[in-house]
Amino acid sequence: MPNATVVKNEPRIYDDPMNLGMPEMIFIFLLALVVVGPKRLPGLARQLGKWAAEFKRASNEFKNQLETEMMNIELDERARKQPEAAKALPPEKPWEPAILPPVGVVSRSSADAIPEPDADAAPPELPAAKSMNQPPTPVRSTPDA
Repeated sequence: MPNATVVKNEPRIYDDPMNLGMPEMIFIFLLALVVVGPKRLPGLARQLGKWAAEFKRASNEFKNQLETEMMNIELDERARKQPEAAKALPPEKPWEPAILPPVGVVSRSSADAIPEPDADAAPPELPAAKSMNQPPTPVRSTPDA
């Protein structure tokens, strides 16, 4: 006999709180139409919409207030830990020098310093190439005497 898979018949549990399909929505609408009546149904729906909007606004305000309080608590904890960390670390050095260089003077830090080339390693100077836009210079000839 081959292996057969057994399917258990468990009750179906909905994960979403408002898992309503089209048949359920039509049933609720028809039930409300029969119970309330066609004249009062639009007013009731309007009132229900206002209540839902007010509930949503209140829940968003409560959520924002909770997030603000959590952020304040976290900032307070960071502020308490900061003096403890400052005791463990060496004192900070100021990032700006106490005396600024004069205006118009270019200075480099030791990290930006460019090494000076050695005098022995200097390449020989090449004669300057003549430009095509300059007129030729006359060559003086010396008389052979």
